[in-house]
Amino acid sequence: MSLLSVRDLGLSLPDRSVRSHRGAPRRLQILRGVSFDLDLGESLGIVGESGSGKTSLGRALLRLYEPTSGSLHFEAEDITHWSQARLRPLRERIQMVFQDSLSSLNPRHRVEDLIAQPLLAFGRASSRQAARAQAVHLLERVGLEARFARRYPHELSGGQRQRVGIARAIALKPRLVVADEVVSGLDVSTQAQILLLLRELKAQDSLIFISHDLSVVRVLCDRVLVMRAGEVVESGSCQQVFDRPAHLYTRELLESVPLPDYDPDWVGKTPAEALPG
Repeated sequence: MSLLSVRDLGLSLPDRSVRSHRGAPRRLQILRGVSFDLDLGESLGIVGESGSGKTSLGRALLRLYEPTSGSLHFEAEDITHWSQARLRPLRERIQMVFQDSLSSLNPRHRVEDLIAQPLLAFGRASSRQAARAQAVHLLERVGLEARFARRYPHELSGGQRQRVGIARAIALKPRLVVADEVVSGLDVSTQAQILLLLRELKAQDSLIFISHDLSVVRVLCDRVLVMRAGEVVESGSCQQVFDRPAHLYTRELLESVPLPDYDPDWVGKTPAEALPG
């Protein structure tokens, strides 16, 4: 049985760029007929150019957007049109790490409280003190020292904020984590550190990794979904899609981004070890 099952998923959103003085605003079709399955312990990469619908799909999977057609099943339950009240218990089983780490973290709260909040909300800690102690442990798990617990988000680097986002996401031990462009804009060394965390994560639970970086998807994911204009144009194992792309768009996407020689262990290597020869 699949952990996540998506069938003919469609999504349309109001076009906020056009002001309407009468009636409902015009709607834009964002996703069209998206279908796939994800098993427990599997990692799926979602790739495509900007505007392909990758992030919107990730948000729809977490029911941050309500689909306008099709169905979305999580652990065999149809969550397609669940109310927000009914979705609340689901939040501890599905978590998301957002691309913009600064805007996704409340600037008024210290790091320890940002991580402690979901622990308290879902009864995973008996007191605020216990939740903060767990927060420190989670920070250490993602490679941040205990001293970072008392800092505010703006006092951290981009890579450090992403680690906080990951710590908060895994605090509730979810069954599925959706990571949206989490290494975009980070330097290569920091990227490798974040990817190591995600590799450890996917060994325990399921991961959906949204990215435009094909080389990262290739080394991190089991399968890949290629999107264009809100539709899935190709899917399959990473080896199959990268080595023998069937769709013209996939081939163009691969040709537009120079991929290095494939080394499945490059994430765990030091810069010196990664050099050829």
